Amino acid sequence: MWTKKNIGDQTGKTAIVTGANTGIGFETALALYEAGAHVVLACRNERNAQDAAARIQAQGGKGGLETAVLNLANLHAIGALAETFIQKHEKLDILINNAGVMTPPASKTDDGVELQFGVNFLGHYALTGHLYPLLNATPGARIVTVSSMAYLHGAIDFANLRSEQSYDAFREYAQSKLANVLFAVELQRRIEAAGDQVISVAAQPGANNTDLSRFMNEADYNAAVARIGQLMDPWQGALPSLYAAVADEVQGGEFYSPDEPGGYRGYPAKLAIEPHGMDRNVAARLWEWAENESGIRYAF
Repeated sequence: MWTKKNIGDQTGKTAIVTGANTGIGFETALALYEAGAHVVLACRNERNAQDAAARIQAQGGKGGLETAVLNLANLHAIGALAETFIQKHEKLDILINNAGVMTPPASKTDDGVELQFGVNFLGHYALTGHLYPLLNATPGARIVTVSSMAYLHGAIDFANLRSEQSYDAFREYAQSKLANVLFAVELQRRIEAAGDQVISVAAQPGANNTDLSRFMNEADYNAAVARIGQLMDPWQGALPSLYAAVADEVQGGEFYSPDEPGGYRGYPAKLAIEPHGMDRNVAARLWEWAENESGIRYAF
């Protein structure tokens, strides 16, 4: 049973955690800070980031904290954050693409992409692309992209990524989480093809009691809990991301999840990715779409 007590000393490492002010992201940032890492709390606004930093410091730890404003719904803002980080830091050991939005009312990013797909996938594709040269220059660097078991129900509808045809909140959520799996695996393929040493992996936190479900109505939420069963506390849901970020045995292109059947509860373990999450043709097409949409081409 792997817990954050198994995390080795992270002193000297620098990590970015997106969505670090609440839920899984907060617990991930806290654990890395406790282990000695310098953690950048990348949050939607400065107030959220400062509040998270104060709460983390109040719990004690030996690392360092830094706050940053990250609007994953705006490609220009993502680039600005990355540029500022690169100017201030000489390395980046861990990037955890954690932030996300789930089943909101129909809405779009500032760049016109369906909000869930734009924030959960495209925003993190762009952030990772901006930061990739620094990651590649840091020995042992890791990129952890957070997905969900909802990816099992996902399919990439390339004709509807801007909600051109219709909008279904859960369908679009599942699509975005499938995109995160496809991205993490395809990124590893491209890393290996380039002969780089960065590790790209995916993780999913299981079923947790967080505010990610804030857009669900009470009836739908209660039905989901009845189907899934008991929800875990966020600290436990953060463990797959933490395992993926620090465990020695982690290998690129893998997927880490709570270990109980269904992936909703338990402790970190490797989980096989279903075939549609490994589809090379869809992954390549998705990568090309993201390149064209964001204008970002990775420096492999």
